[in-house]
Amino acid sequence: MDLNTIKQVAQPRTRTDLPAWRDGDAFLGGGTWLYSEPQPGLTRLIDLAGLNWQPLNATADGLEIAATCTIAQLDAFSPPPEWIAAPLIGQCCRAFLASFKIWNMATVGGNLCMALPAGPMIALAAALDGVCTLWPLDGVGHRVPVMDFVLGPQRNALRQGELLRQINLPAAALTKRTAVRQISLSPLGRSAALLIGTRAPREAGFTLTITGATPRPVQLAFDTMPPAATLHARIEQALPPDAYVDDVHGAPEWRRRMTLLFAEQIREELTARP
Repeated sequence: MDLNTIKQVAQPRTRTDLPAWRDGDAFLGGGTWLYSEPQPGLTRLIDLAGLNWQPLNATADGLEIAATCTIAQLDAFSPPPEWIAAPLIGQCCRAFLASFKIWNMATVGGNLCMALPAGPMIALAAALDGVCTLWPLDGVGHRVPVMDFVLGPQRNALRQGELLRQINLPAAALTKRTAVRQISLSPLGRSAALLIGTRAPREAGFTLTITGATPRPVQLAFDTMPPAATLHARIEQALPPDAYVDDVHGAPEWRRRMTLLFAEQIREELTARP
């Protein structure tokens, strides 16, 4: 879609080139949302492509994902063999409602910043204890856990003029066992529920991350693997019937039932010996 209100496109090459923020500005990453519908309030785009951030960087501490890393680049990542949670990356990439064209333009950071319930990069980063690095246009950057970054549909923790620089997934999370369940109303529809369970190989604890069915990620942590009844009760306590998303992609009661069903399937899978 043409954005006929845009009067200027800024193309910074370094952080110091980033222009002072003003009303009508928007950061341009992949542009898959910006160009999908009219943006009458925008007059200037700040194109992040020229910053040339390294898409992915694997270190002893974990995986650094640039906000401008595309879904295609993330899906092509070859992890170290000890990162047994890495298949979760491909599973979440394939939870997108997107063609290969979108995969080659849409960015990880854009998916997080949009903060939609069905955002699979939100599910991935939340389940793997991701931490966002935020850059203000002036001053020192700061870090925010993904669970605190996504506040609700199209609501995030960015302040005016602030920029999501990268997402860090710690090595400790990448060495956990994982189990995933996802459902949509149609074969190629948006996720109506996307649940991820994680469990460290030599620890008794269990964490369940619920996305898709809820306006923002919900995470339940247990010191030991809970019995089915305890898990069920904990979900019902954390998510009353009116806590589920109600839109064309799924009714709240159906999302609730899928959440409870998937949670139990994940519990059983991660209870079994690897």
